[in-house]
Amino acid sequence: MNSFHNLNLNSSLLKALDDQGYVHPTTIQQKVFSVVMSGEDVCGIAQTGTGKTFAYLLPCLRQWKFSKDPYPQILILVPTRELVVQVVKVVEELTKYMTVVTIGVYGGVNTRPQMAAVENGCDVIVATPGRLMDLALCGSLKLKAIKKLVIDEMDEMLNLGFRTQIKNVLELLPERRQNLLFSATITEDVELLMSDYFNNPKRIEAAPTGTPLENIEQTAYRVPNFYTKVNLLDLLLASNPDMSKVLVFVATKKLADQLYEQMEDSFPGKVGVIHSNKEQNHRFNTVNSFQDGTYRFIIATDIVARGIDISEVTHVVNFDLPEVPENYIHRIGRTGRADKKGIAISFITESELAFQESIETLMAHKIHILPLPEDLIISEVLTDDEMPKVFVPNIKLKQPKRENVGAAFHEKSAKNSKVNVKVRHADKMMKKYGKPKTRGAKKK
Repeated sequence: MNSFHNLNLNSSLLKALDDQGYVHPTTIQQKVFSVVMSGEDVCGIAQTGTGKTFAYLLPCLRQWKFSKDPYPQILILVPTRELVVQVVKVVEELTKYMTVVTIGVYGGVNTRPQMAAVENGCDVIVATPGRLMDLALCGSLKLKAIKKLVIDEMDEMLNLGFRTQIKNVLELLPERRQNLLFSATITEDVELLMSDYFNNPKRIEAAPTGTPLENIEQTAYRVPNFYTKVNLLDLLLASNPDMSKVLVFVATKKLADQLYEQMEDSFPGKVGVIHSNKEQNHRFNTVNSFQDGTYRFIIATDIVARGIDISEVTHVVNFDLPEVPENYIHRIGRTGRADKKGIAISFITESELAFQESIETLMAHKIHILPLPEDLIISEVLTDDEMPKVFVPNIKLKQPKRENVGAAFHEKSAKNSKVNVKVRHADKMMKKYGKPKTRGAKKK
């Protein structure tokens, strides 16, 4: 089997990889390395969890050369703040024996410290598109020395509405540069962007969207409602100590908070919750507590599926199936990472059967349905959203036909039939005095 020592890496990178215990490159890492080293533009199609962060970092850092200029040579664009922090951490680990300065910038925090950091100079900058544009437009960040541009999770960035910012960034960059794009799906928008700004990118497919990851065991349970799902999750966690690092995905932020309230009683201090309504520090602290083992499981919305790299996840539980079938692939990709085995479990209600069918059609793979545990308590309590909706039709009653009703327009009554007639003053005086009333002869 190939090892990182078979790649054209320098001793500094190999030593850093050895320190972290990495020996064998994944499929995407092997395929991308030589192409990036040749200088070609790359379009990498890879699912979450296939090791694409190393795939673009290793060749970029291998070709990096020290410069006295304070301007960055490598720009990495990612969709979320969490992913900025994660990629910066990976770069710092890989450059442990190199003199590479890496800075991460993202929105939602004070701009001034980030402005000061980039003005001091860096070699690699990892950024969300919006904050990068802020720093570039205010003059703090100079992009004239960028030699390599990496756009990671491109499809997710377009979903989040970063299309305009990405185009603006591309307009600011020097024309002579190498472009590396990585995406789980190649949509029409991604194709258009590549045709406008890339130079005949070479496509490299490691795990195309829809292909179920072979090292992930996929099973499911058919359950009737939310509270039965809660009981099932509680039962599985209580009876399976192997479920030591579990990601539980729910459909909405509201459901995430509801499930957290239910599970905190059974597993006090062992459960976290994370979604976009939570403050940035809460999100970071929750992920760190999950990573270091303080939390046994965290409840999350899909922001985690694409935005955070969490290692050693033993199980992914789809408490709710996603409406978008591709999101199922991204979710289960959080376990079984870097060619390790993983387990994905889904809870499916009757209303989610259509989602299941779409997911299985996309994957061309059937999810194995397991029988419900005998000691599972089936709840008959329904949430407000599950309560049957009473439909009251808005029936317009036909007005009864009116009888003996006159025409809409009729003759006025005698009282209202009077006609205003202008009476001359002379006539008025004649009627009153019986003779014409004069005002006297005019004086001459």
